[in-house]
Amino acid sequence: MIDKQTVSHIVEEWLDGKDYFLVDVQVSADDRIVVEIDHADGVWIDDCVSLSRHIESRLSRDDEDYELEVGSAGIGQPFKVRQQWINHVDKPVEVLTADGRKLRGTLLRADEAEFVVGIDEKTRPEGKKKPVVVQREQAFAYDGVKYCKYLIEIK
Repeated sequence: MIDKQTVSHIVEEWLDGKDYFLVDVQVSADDRIVVEIDHADGVWIDDCVSLSRHIESRLSRDDEDYELEVGSAGIGQPFKVRQQWINHVDKPVEVLTADGRKLRGTLLRADEAEFVVGIDEKTRPEGKKKPVVVQREQAFAYDGVKYCKYLIEIK
């Protein structure tokens, strides 16, 4: 069986000096390898092909028969690594909290400890008839939510 650490190391070699970053590596019991990469401006198919060829050049099919899939982290999929939060600052996100609430808002900040989402709420100021929209900031620990993902908005 192919070792996940070996594949991760091979991917890191290819990533060195590039603006891409590794999102995930999965290796199944039957040696199906799935590599996900990402980039602030999106992932190009040519780069996926280049990474795939790099991995294939470092693994021997004589030793192990494997299936390889290289691609980008899917749009609308939950974020897996901190760099994805950083890349989506000022963009709409959906957060599923640990207690099962779905919140939608704008990702305002992301640092090593937490991320902050601005959530629009309608409130009625005292003495006013019409409600106004006010943005409330809510901070989350990365491991304190079930997921956070880019929210695709269709207008």
